[in-house]
Amino acid sequence: MSIKPWSFSRIKAFEQCPKQFYHEKILKQYPVVETEAMRYGTEFHKAAEDFMQGDAPLDPRFEFALPALESLKSKQGDKLCERKMGLTENLEPCDFFAKDVWFRGIADLIILDDDLAWVIDYKTGKNARYADKGQLELMALTVFKHFPQVKKVRAGLLFVISKDLIKDSYEEQASPILWNKWLTNYNRMETAFDKDVWNPKPSGLCRKHCPVIECVHNGSH
Repeated sequence: MSIKPWSFSRIKAFEQCPKQFYHEKILKQYPVVETEAMRYGTEFHKAAEDFMQGDAPLDPRFEFALPALESLKSKQGDKLCERKMGLTENLEPCDFFAKDVWFRGIADLIILDDDLAWVIDYKTGKNARYADKGQLELMALTVFKHFPQVKKVRAGLLFVISKDLIKDSYEEQASPILWNKWLTNYNRMETAFDKDVWNPKPSGLCRKHCPVIECVHNGSH
């Protein structure tokens, strides 16, 4: 058992509830069951990748996103789709599946234009109400490691249904400060693992949305 490699989604799951994280991600007692929404998101990502990388028309089901995708496709620079990136514990770039991979991230779209990069993550949720730009920050930090010529990242969460674009920008020179924040978050997760202490964090999600029946806050009790 291990908490490595970690990712944005893993650390957010831990922060939401350490006990649920332990049973789902460490013990793997409750495998993720693919929902219709998850399947839709996967299909959109594949259609967007095909559109960006070739001359194929966009799947008609997703024509509502065509203006946004065309705008991205028209930007100058090399376009990398569904880019899998890894980092070692020393924050050195490595393959996603390397034996010493410590962090993993997948960027839906990277556009490399000299010392500038665009990083886009597609979201197929209905709105941007709960958008979390932390994912963009981690992707930007990883891009700086994998593409050392990049000194600035412009990033966005593109909510393709509501047409919201949640934007931010990052400078490579600020990387040490940003990494310190994420390392602090990671260390909390590592401490829980080392001490084998996984405290529940009760919330309104417990009774109806958490499968962990071992927890006293679960709705089955």
